[in-house]
Amino acid sequence: MTEQHAIAKRASLVAVGTLVSRLLGALRDAVFAACYAVSATDAFFVAFTIPNALRVILGEGAVSAAFVPVLSEIKEKEGLPRAQRFYASLSGAMLIILVVVSVLGVWFAEPLTTLYAAGYRQEPGKLELTSRLTRQVFPYIFLMGVAALGMGALHTMKRFFAPAVAPALLNVSLIAAPFVFTPLAVSWGMHPIEGLSIGVLLGGVLHVLAQLPSLRAVGMLQMPRFDFADPAVRKALLKLVPLMFGVGVYQVNLILSRLFASYLPEGAQSFLYYGQRLVDIPQGMFALAIASATLPSLAQLRHQGKDSEVLDTFRYGLRLSLLVALPASVALSVLSYPSVVVLFGHGKFDALAASQTAQSLVWMAAGVWAVTCVRNVVQLYYAYDDTRTPVVCSTINLAVFAGVSLGLMDTLGHSAIAAGSSAAAVVQLVALLAFTGRSPIGKVGLSSVSRATLRFGIASLVMAGVTWFVANLIEFRVSEDAPRVLQTLVLALAAAAGLVSYVATAYLLRSPEVTDLGGALLRRLRRTRHAGPT
Repeated sequence: MTEQHAIAKRASLVAVGTLVSRLLGALRDAVFAACYAVSATDAFFVAFTIPNALRVILGEGAVSAAFVPVLSEIKEKEGLPRAQRFYASLSGAMLIILVVVSVLGVWFAEPLTTLYAAGYRQEPGKLELTSRLTRQVFPYIFLMGVAALGMGALHTMKRFFAPAVAPALLNVSLIAAPFVFTPLAVSWGMHPIEGLSIGVLLGGVLHVLAQLPSLRAVGMLQMPRFDFADPAVRKALLKLVPLMFGVGVYQVNLILSRLFASYLPEGAQSFLYYGQRLVDIPQGMFALAIASATLPSLAQLRHQGKDSEVLDTFRYGLRLSLLVALPASVALSVLSYPSVVVLFGHGKFDALAASQTAQSLVWMAAGVWAVTCVRNVVQLYYAYDDTRTPVVCSTINLAVFAGVSLGLMDTLGHSAIAAGSSAAAVVQLVALLAFTGRSPIGKVGLSSVSRATLRFGIASLVMAGVTWFVANLIEFRVSEDAPRVLQTLVLALAAAAGLVSYVATAYLLRSPEVTDLGGALLRRLRRTRHAGPT
């Protein structure tokens, strides 16, 4: 099997696993929207954002930038036993860091919350509730850091399905929270929304435990060692230093996003969150899947000195990403309001909330393709041990985000924040590609990517027409007498018709990526029926 076909296969593994998690995530958010008022979810979403933001440096970001390339190099050049010792020593060092960060986060929860949501001081009790929730959920970063270490080891060993499925357990826990943990919280004299904090921590524990069998199977379930003298550990941790500057930029971006929304009318945080969750479905399923599947191959080929194959593999991964990201941008825009109505239009989520969420979704959808490509281009820099350039480009992203958000806020309200994030992602992508010539990577040559993008763009336009026609067969609305079953069926039919028209058009335009990714997905789904996960 060629490395490119191997990437398609691995991406299909991650995509199938992530699909389970994203579908459960959509159900989780529908439960949230129906069970809690937006004033309560505004507080929880800000609180949960704060530890989640640190995952960029102590979770998946650290794994991508620092740990997987080093672990891959050691395994390639020094063998598995040395890789196992390194992983055990790295785990010991990271456990200390994670404990310290978690304790500091709990201790400084109130000033952290004020930094993210100073506007909540205008509403009595809202900042206090958000600070309390922040203190409760902050230990989640410890659990996610541990889970990310396991994910990095499994990815290095070319095991992708288990770490893709494990996050689904957080969603299972949170789906149960309104019915199990919220009554428990109320019986303890707590606010009902605090039941979600219990669900977050339980879900994090389950996420870690779910990876243990696979780690044992590949020989990477190691007891942590506290060996700071290991030169490989020092190398990996030193690679985190530029990433800290990157996360500083990312944190400022998140802080500004939450801070801007905290000064907007009630519900702004929730409208942005629910829109982002829908955008996360294609971004998580395929953008993350392809980026995760590509990095081990890029790092391995780089350490073998096969630079031309590195670039071939990178371009192929970028084409796979655009194969999914372009139609995702279009479909989410066309189906924005129907999707929000069907998923969230129940219980306490009214017609105004649906309209406001759909508006933010349209602006976020416009940048799905750019965010997807950014993730893949950044992986190329990481394979060449260049963590500085992504930081510079993240800074550019921040400046564009702040400028666009503030410039449009009076006109678009909370949707200005969504528009700012999409515009910033596009500019960041252009900068990343432009700077490759000044890095160890050199010119990447994107002619094949440009031709593929044209084919995918044509297929996306055909899909848009088909999807729009089917979706407009009925009127989607939020009300007690709305035909919910019919709305769900028409939305599903519109999505299915759009998918079929897109794949058929791309196939007729002779896009080999359709065959590669589609074939890998179908083979994986057939095998999943007869075998356990890997």
